[in-house]
Amino acid sequence: MLVVLVLLSFILFMIYSLVPANRAYTDAQAELKALKNSVPKGQEQEFFDRLLLKYQRMYGTDTNNKVIRYLRWIGVYPLYDGSYDGLLEGNLGYSYDYKKPVVDVVAQPMINTIKLNIFVTILALGITIPLGIHCAVRRGSKTDQAVQVFTILGYSLPTFLVAILFIWIFCSKLHIFPPSGMKTPGSSYVGFARFKDEMYYMALPLITEVFCSLGGMTRYVRASMIEALSMDCIKTARAKGLKEKVVIYSHAWRNALIPIVTLVVGWFLGIFGGSIVIENIFGWNGMGRIMLTALRDADYDLVLLMQMFYIATSLIGTLVIDLVYGLVDPRVRVNK
Repeated sequence: MLVVLVLLSFILFMIYSLVPANRAYTDAQAELKALKNSVPKGQEQEFFDRLLLKYQRMYGTDTNNKVIRYLRWIGVYPLYDGSYDGLLEGNLGYSYDYKKPVVDVVAQPMINTIKLNIFVTILALGITIPLGIHCAVRRGSKTDQAVQVFTILGYSLPTFLVAILFIWIFCSKLHIFPPSGMKTPGSSYVGFARFKDEMYYMALPLITEVFCSLGGMTRYVRASMIEALSMDCIKTARAKGLKEKVVIYSHAWRNALIPIVTLVVGWFLGIFGGSIVIENIFGWNGMGRIMLTALRDADYDLVLLMQMFYIATSLIGTLVIDLVYGLVDPRVRVNK
């Protein structure tokens, strides 16, 4: 995991170092412009060169060696004065678009994203797992056929199309939910009133995300359960006279859970990533929307930090999936 993290961080840094953006040059120009009345006439270029060198040393870009600049960005190679000021020291970058450190920029959007996606994950899993088990146990029934049609419809439709359709139904026609935003404009609710107002504005993006998540997960659970129910151990359990609920939930579900773990854990870790489509359509200030805005405005320090966060989350997710496999199925546990 550490090797992959270092390798990917190096590749990302090298890619963004090729982008024609120079933070030291921009800051030097801004300071020169602010001090133009105090700079002697004819010495503007000399004064600018000193400012440029000052900012290059401050940001660790006073060398053309990309490897040294990368190591300074990480925080394992000293700056010109022998100090360290990189990721390991807590310097996560500065957002020019928001005029503040990137960690302050992403703090509130991450809270908003986690808040929305926790509800999505709980609702989606609470619906898809029982529904998938029900369809597998009653395979071929009218209920199973209806669910398959409904889920393939939700799975096939693009997210943006579902969002627009739901806005038309619930906002334009039924006038139940607001089309966008996170709270009532001008409101200053506190306590339960604030929570209720936030949930009211969260309802439509929540419904949209859950609907788009139902198709794939339901069919995945159904397929895993059908395969598990056809195993010899299930036939043996039924032949021994065990109750059907015990056969389904104690024997079949444990075997069906193994391939589902990958999808469920990965889905749960996705709560930190946000949804670019949903958050932009519904005006939800989350990680996905911040990411798109940073890319559009060339706010590369912010983009780089967010992509590093996604890489770290993915690697941790892989580790969690391996550990959960051992909890679900003792046969795949690492030997002591």
